[in-house]
Amino acid sequence: MISKKGRPPVDTAAVMVRMPVEMIAAIDKLRREEEDLPTRPEMIRRLVEKQLEKSNPT
Repeated sequence: MISKKGRPPVDTAAVMVRMPVEMIAAIDKLRREEEDLPTRPEMIRRLVEKQLEKSNPT
């Protein structure tokens, strides 16, 4: 997967999500395992994208 640093494309919408601190810590742990150390929002996008691909294989 290619790193998508910076602001997402214009055809996006912001989503505000509250998470338990334990979940944020788990996301941060996963971030540190990535070669490019993505931001939290980028890591969340990657996780959601991966789950969506698993749920809707084409």
